[in-house]
Amino acid sequence: MHSLLDHPLIEHLLTVSGVVLALFAVARILGEKRQPSNTLAWLLAIVLIPYVGVPLYLVLGGRKLRRLLARKSLLHSALPGTVSACDLVSATARTATGSGACPPVGGNSLHLLTNGEDAFRALEREIRAARHSIHLTTFILARDDTGRRVVRLLAERARAGVRVRLLLDAVGCMFSSRGFVDPLRLAGGEVQRFMPVLPFFTMPGSANLRNHRKIAIFDGRTAIIGGQNLAREYMGPTPYRKRWRDLGAVVRGPAVTLLNDVFLADWSFASGRPLDALRADPRSEAPAAPPPLPGASEVQIVASGPDVAGDALYESIISMIQEAERSIWIVTPYFIPDEVLLRSLIVKARAGRDVTLIVPARSNHPVTDFARRYYVRELLRAGARVLLFGPGMMHSKGVIVDDRIGLIGSANFDMRSLFVNFEIGMFVYSEPDVRAMRAWAEGLMKHSHKARPDRVQGRGLVGNLVEELSRLLAPLL
Repeated sequence: MHSLLDHPLIEHLLTVSGVVLALFAVARILGEKRQPSNTLAWLLAIVLIPYVGVPLYLVLGGRKLRRLLARKSLLHSALPGTVSACDLVSATARTATGSGACPPVGGNSLHLLTNGEDAFRALEREIRAARHSIHLTTFILARDDTGRRVVRLLAERARAGVRVRLLLDAVGCMFSSRGFVDPLRLAGGEVQRFMPVLPFFTMPGSANLRNHRKIAIFDGRTAIIGGQNLAREYMGPTPYRKRWRDLGAVVRGPAVTLLNDVFLADWSFASGRPLDALRADPRSEAPAAPPPLPGASEVQIVASGPDVAGDALYESIISMIQEAERSIWIVTPYFIPDEVLLRSLIVKARAGRDVTLIVPARSNHPVTDFARRYYVRELLRAGARVLLFGPGMMHSKGVIVDDRIGLIGSANFDMRSLFVNFEIGMFVYSEPDVRAMRAWAEGLMKHSHKARPDRVQGRGLVGNLVEELSRLLAPLL
C-alpha cells in the first residue's frame, strides 16, 4: 500500500518546498552580520545535508532578533554625576560607549569571589539580608543540594514580604524551571522562563539564543556578577571535591543600577510586562535610605546578545587587546576565537607582549578541547604562553591587560558567547581591583602547566579528522 506521500505531485511539492526553504535560509545567512567561519559552517550544512541543515538553521540559526531589538531597551543612557574620568583616557571605555554601552561609572566597591564556598556564602548572606527586593537570573539552576537550598532561601524571603524575581533560561534550567521552583511560587515569589524552545516557531531562530547572564541584585544596592551557575559544581556551603574553579564579584554602588536595568529588560521580555511599568514600580528600585559610602572602583557594564544592536562586548575585547602595551592575560574555559581575535593576539605576541592564555587541561566539553587545538598551536608559534589548568575543571572567565583594565562576566572566549548568547560583562578600570584580578590569575598559574606544541597536535588520521571537524563545527557550538 502506497502512502499519500508517495504520490508524484506530493513528492514534487515537498521537493519545491525544500528548495524554497533552503534558498530562504541561504539568503538569510548571507544577509546577516556573521563571522565568515560561522557563515561557511551553516552554508555547508544546508548544501551538503539539506534535510538536516535547513531545519536546524530554522530552529537554531538566529543571531539577532529584530523584534527583540525593537521590544527591549537595556540600559539607562547615563547616571548623572557618576561618570568616571577613565572614560576620557581608555580606548576600551570609549569603544564600549561608542558601541552602545553606558560610560564607566565611579564610586563603586568591588570584592572578588574566587571559590565556590565564598561565592555561595556571599549569595546566601545577601539573600538573607534583603529587605526590599531580590532579582536573580541564571543559566543553570540544578536539582541538587545547592539548587534546593537557593530555592528554599528565596522562598523564605518571599514569605517575609520581599519581592523575589527569579529568571531562568528555558534550556539551561529545562528540568528545574517548573515544579522544582514551586516552593518559591507558593511563597509569593515570581519565576519566569526565558525564551522557551517550544513551540519552535514562536520566535524563529530563538532556540539557539540562550540567556547566559548570571546576575543577582539585592535591594537595588548590591549585585553579584560572574560565571557561577546555581549548582554544586559551581558553588555550595561546604567544599566539594569536584567543584570547578570560577570567578565572580560583589559590587556595590552606581553600577548596580545598570545591572538592575539589564535584569528588568530581560524580565520584561520574559514576562510580557512593559519595561516602563517595571521601572515605575517602587519595589523595582532601591528604597529611599542613606546611600552606602562611595568606593574607589571604576567599572563599566556591557551587555551583549540578540537584544543589542551591535557587538559591544566583542569590540571592547578587541580594543583591550589592541590597547595592551605590556601584557594580555586571558582566563577562559573554552577558547574558540574568531579570526580577528586570534590574529590580534598573535600580533601582540610577536611584538613581544606577554600574551598568556589559561584554559583547563581537560574541559567538560571534549569537542571544544579538540576545536581549540589549532588556535593554541597558532598562539604557541607566535610566542604566546598557554597554561593548562588541572586537575579539575576551570570555568573562570577573565581578561587582564597591563594591570590597568580587567574584564569579569559570564562570557566565554568563544564565538557562541561573543556573538550569540545573551551575556553580561563588567570592565574594571581601577588599578587596585585589576591587581587583585592579576593575583587571582597567578593563583591559577600555580595549578597549571605549560602546553607543549607536540601535545596539541592531532594524532593520526582519526585525530586530525576529529580536530578539523571540531573546528568546522566550532562556530555552531
